[in-house]
Amino acid sequence: MSITATIQARMGSSRLPGKVLIDICGKPMLQWQVERISKSRLIDNIIVCTSIAQIDDDIQEFCDKNNIQCFRGSENDVLERISSALKENKIKTHVECHGDSPLIDPLIIDDFIDFFLKNSKNFDYVSSALKTTYPPGLEVTVYKAEILIKINKLIKANDPMREHVGYNLTRFPEKFRLKSLEAPPEFFAPEIYLEVDTIEDLKLITKIIKKFTNDGKKFFSTGEILNLIKQNPQLTKINNSIKRNWKSLREI
Repeated sequence: MSITATIQARMGSSRLPGKVLIDICGKPMLQWQVERISKSRLIDNIIVCTSIAQIDDDIQEFCDKNNIQCFRGSENDVLERISSALKENKIKTHVECHGDSPLIDPLIIDDFIDFFLKNSKNFDYVSSALKTTYPPGLEVTVYKAEILIKINKLIKANDPMREHVGYNLTRFPEKFRLKSLEAPPEFFAPEIYLEVDTIEDLKLITKIIKKFTNDGKKFFSTGEILNLIKQNPQLTKINNSIKRNWKSLREI
């Protein structure tokens, strides 16, 4: 399998426990994300990467029930968990995803993968997470799996940043060739939060999904989502005052 997407997912979220399996319009949030990623033309496989903690048995059960590949590893050392999944499955190109992003867009994913494949001789890592231009929650990160396996060996076991994955590549820009891809003007919306970290986020995502499913749409793109919000600007007030912990890392 040459191109694989992993989804980091766990039940122990501190701000919204169990969020990845919370029901949204009849489906667990994780299912929405898997189904959207599976629409990618270029991704060969999807692996949900959760921990060996008992609390995450429900994620394993969900994956087994829905015929989704599941990998289990360290609960807190997420760098070790994901790099082990890449190594065990002999993955070459990795699309890094997070379980709090149910509206990730397969059309954008394919654009990033296509850019990466055409420019792999020049870049090791391509991402929209280096600079916030797309709506948070729609980030796409693509890189050579071998470099994450390499960095996993280099970073000390007691390094507190091992709870992160791709960040451990970007924190050493002198070691890897990084490329930031910014949103085109029609998708530039850094203050529209489409991630699920809090109950307020969940309310917004639920309203968006409910609107499109009520209209009979099984798939809706980023353009359609942003048009909906443009027509209903009050939606952004639901969660735009929430503190985002990831911002401190991105600023570094």
